[in-house]
Parts: sequence; C-alpha cells; structure tokens
Amino acid sequence: MSVSLTDRPFEPGALVTAFCAGREETGAVATFVGLARAEKGRATVLELEAYPGFTEAAIGEIVDAAMRRFGLQDVVIVHRVGRIAPGEAIVFVATAAGHRREAFEACDFLMDYLKSRAPFWKKEHGPGGVRWIEPTDRDRTDATRWDQE
Repeated sequence: MSVSLTDRPFEPGALVTAFCAGREETGAVATFVGLARAEKGRATVLELEAYPGFTEAAIGEIVDAAMRRFGLQDVVIVHRVGRIAPGEAIVFVATAAGHRREAFEACDFLMDYLKSRAPFWKKEHGPGGVRWIEPTDRDRTDATRWDQE
C-alpha cells in the first residue's frame, strides 16, 4: 500500500506498469486517472492544497478500510498538490485483487472518498479571478452510498 502526494506531474502509464509488475497472484488490477479540465471560460489552472503528513494519514485510513472491505492485495494512490494545468493528471488510483469486481468497486470507493472527503483544499484560477471549490451534491451522494452498504 502506498499513498503519496506530489507537486510534480506524473506519468500514469508508468505507474500502471510498475504496479502490475510481478503480480502472479493477482487476478485483476483496476485503475483510475483523474485529469484537470478547463471549464470553458472559467478555469485555467487548478490548485490543490494539503497538509503534508495529515492528508496522507487520512487517505491511508480509508485505504486500510478499502483493503479490508474488498479483500484487496494492494493499493497505490498518487495525488497532485500545487498548481495543475488542464490536461495534467491530478490523481492515480490502482487496486489489486483476486477478482475484477473487488478491484473495480474498491477503485470506485476510493475515488468517491478522495473526491468528497479527503482533506484537500481546491481552488481554480481563471479569467474571473480565483474561487474555492467545494464537493458537489453529486460528489457527496456518491460517497454516502458506501455508508449504506
């Protein structure tokens, strides 16, 4: 299990290759890559802030829960902080499990947490200035469905 924050761009393909290497006991690897997008006429740069140590520990707790809940073999999360240009990867999540369903569901579970509950502070820079971004109602609804299972 690995959780890391970086202020540098990363190559998702290289992360997938490294994560899959030597996994003879693994039946499935699911991955997710989130990209910064330009909102037409709004965002030109996304900026994420985190508290080093605290943020990784909080994400690590939900990774531990996902490992137990879905019977995972391994998880890797790489999350950008700092200024991120449109088209750059923001987050990479990989889950390894014996079967595909568990790998997919765990990846979905982890992304719902990262999107709505992980301790990041987000703002976008654009032609109209800077504005803070909060999780949307859909983000919150997506995350609460896991509380009901």
